[in-house]
Amino acid sequence: MGGGQVTDWQGKRVTVAGLGVSGIPAAKVLHERGALVTVVNDGDDERARAQAAELEALGITVRLGDGATLPEGTELIVTAPGWKPDKPLFAAARVAGVPVWGDVELAWRLRGPDAAPWLAVTGTNGKTTTVQMLASILKAAGLRTAAVGNIGVSLLDAVLGEEQYDVLAVELSSYQLHWAPSLRAHSAVVLNLAPDHLDWHGSMAAYAADKGRIYEGNRVACVYNVADKATEDLVREADVEEGCRAIGFTLGAPAPSQLGVVDGILVDRAFVEDRHKNAQELAEVSDVNPPAPHNIANALAAAALARAFGVPAAAVRDGLRAFTPDAHRIAHVADIDSVAYIDDSKATNTHAAEASLAAYESIVWIAGGLAKGAAFDELVTGAAKRLRGVVLIGADRALIREALTRHAPEVPVVDLDRTDTGAMLQAVQEAKRLAVSGDTVLLAPACASMDMFTNYNKRGDAFAEAVRELGA
Repeated sequence: MGGGQVTDWQGKRVTVAGLGVSGIPAAKVLHERGALVTVVNDGDDERARAQAAELEALGITVRLGDGATLPEGTELIVTAPGWKPDKPLFAAARVAGVPVWGDVELAWRLRGPDAAPWLAVTGTNGKTTTVQMLASILKAAGLRTAAVGNIGVSLLDAVLGEEQYDVLAVELSSYQLHWAPSLRAHSAVVLNLAPDHLDWHGSMAAYAADKGRIYEGNRVACVYNVADKATEDLVREADVEEGCRAIGFTLGAPAPSQLGVVDGILVDRAFVEDRHKNAQELAEVSDVNPPAPHNIANALAAAALARAFGVPAAAVRDGLRAFTPDAHRIAHVADIDSVAYIDDSKATNTHAAEASLAAYESIVWIAGGLAKGAAFDELVTGAAKRLRGVVLIGADRALIREALTRHAPEVPVVDLDRTDTGAMLQAVQEAKRLAVSGDTVLLAPACASMDMFTNYNKRGDAFAEAVRELGA
């Protein structure tokens, strides 16, 4: 099973690792193509048994409570992206010489000969926003497209469905890239790199290397963040097709082969005639919603990928104007007594929280949750002068409290020793007490939510509900 399309699945013994959003569709698709599919799953709860029954009714073998053993005769493993590389199943696969693909690799191999090219986006933060902006720009140019991958339409559906696309805007996580050895994008961007998911990857170097896979074999443009040298280093190390260009984006004035900002205007000095002398105006900063610095960077990255695909400047402007950000991403909930309440529950790591904190002058910060191996010293040092006060919630709040003690000892801190969902109402009440007119109460937890909530959406909903109660 080399790097090309696989057309004959008949009788191939494929093990699918994990029942879930990617595992179940993968098992069904392979079964339909004649593969002999066995699904293995660590869990054996009521939900898993119901999912297993559905697959077994189709004739697919399912083994619950045993995700460690390699089924006999396995020729390929297709894994859910969340399964860690150090799992015993993969060690057994290495010994047996069995390849391991993720859902992205499977979708890539199942593409037809005339399949739409992929414009791919990864990075620690901003992926979803950038992909949605990109899809909006491509649509404004009259192209048939969809935001797919980690969001929106599933990649398998996009690749195998009835709908014909001209180009796909693809969000890829580091997990997905780890298991996608033959993926080759038209053009791609690594938005930024900061420590995240280190418990999964094992080290920052391994995490960066997986992100960097997105540049392998790019045809037209490898887009990088001028302010984040690590992203440029990944471009230098990538093995790309001849003629592929390195394109930077910056919040400052762009050099040749870059996109940037001049006097409140997004400009392109990369995809223009004689880029040493000329620049093309793309949009105004006010066309970006919201126009926070990190979001302007997202817009420039999306514009760079769209321009690499040949999209005209007017479509960049129209696409950015038409874009509306997701819920829980710097969402303004309410103003109460001249204090703004902002929900950025999607800031699930320190890098996202840093961008959020940089967007406001005087902040009462609500933070905490599951740290996922992160350290908070750098985040607190950078934000210290903007903090009016801090309210801490969640399982790993002590790590943030200790960083505050070290780097912002004068900032008042309320430490809520509770992890029940009702803690959010108390957190918002405490934040209101600390805030004065002109302040921003900012939920930017810098942590994952699963210690208290099902996901960051539920955490954001709880915050918004608490704020509404406050103003009632």
